[in-house]
Amino acid sequence: MTPQPREPIPAPTDAELRILRVLWNRGPSTVRDVHEVLAAERPAGYTTTLKFLQIMLDKGLVTRDESSRTHIYAAAVAEGQAQRTATADLIGRMFGGSAAALMQHALSVQPSSRDELRRIREMLDAIERREDTRDA
Repeated sequence: MTPQPREPIPAPTDAELRILRVLWNRGPSTVRDVHEVLAAERPAGYTTTLKFLQIMLDKGLVTRDESSRTHIYAAAVAEGQAQRTATADLIGRMFGGSAAALMQHALSVQPSSRDELRRIREMLDAIERREDTRDA
C-alpha cells in the first residue's frame, strides 16, 4: 500500500509561534509549563493557552502524549524547518522569489555587526564552492 502524502503543515500564526518557541526551548511540556512561560512575557489565560495548543494539535504543529494523566505537548516541526518554510514564503510573496532582494532589504533595515557580515561572507563563499563542485 502506498503511503498517503502528508499535507504541508501550515505556517504558524504569531501566537502559535510564541508557543512553538517555548516548546523548542523547553522541550515537551505540559499546558501549565507553556502557560507559565507565556504569562511571564505577557498576561494570558490558562484556557487560552490550552485552546491554542488544541488548535495547533489539529493543524499538526504539535503532538500530544496522552499516556499519563497530564498531557505533554511537543513541537511537531523543528525550528529550522519552520524558519525555512517561513523564509521561502516570505521570499516568494514579498520579494518575487529573489533571495538577493530579501538579503538587501534585511541588511538595510537592521545594521549588522562586523562579525555577522563576516559570517554572511563565509556562507556565501561556501555556497559558491558547492555550486562550483556541482558544475565541475
